[in-house]
Amino acid sequence: QVQLVESGGGLVQAGGSLRLSCAASGRTISTYTMAWFRQAPGKERELLAYISWGGSRTYYANSVKGRFAISRDNAKNTVYLQMNSLKFEDTAVYYCAAPLKPFYTSTYVPDFGSWGQGTQVTVSS
Repeated sequence: QVQLVESGGGLVQAGGSLRLSCAASGRTISTYTMAWFRQAPGKERELLAYISWGGSRTYYANSVKGRFAISRDNAKNTVYLQMNSLKFEDTAVYYCAAPLKPFYTSTYVPDFGSWGQGTQVTVSS
């Protein structure tokens, strides 16, 4: 499995921006679709976005479409999530994840076998 470490979370005012990073180690992620999830207290883990292994395809949940952008740098083994126009309801722990196998795309939590420890994003209203 690949090891993932998120960074870039913090406290931001509503309307502000943050950029999350997910650094991978242990193996290359260049053959993996990579995804960002979040989980707020008392809520289920929610898929926000994914990006295909080559970066040509992306998916966004309706809740973040037009405000968040996922990208990747395979040379750096890193995935990013640019978050703009943040809202109070974006407050959550944010996780990056890789699926159980390469060249595989899924939107279901059980299909992801590698997870980071999460980074807290808090948006003040």
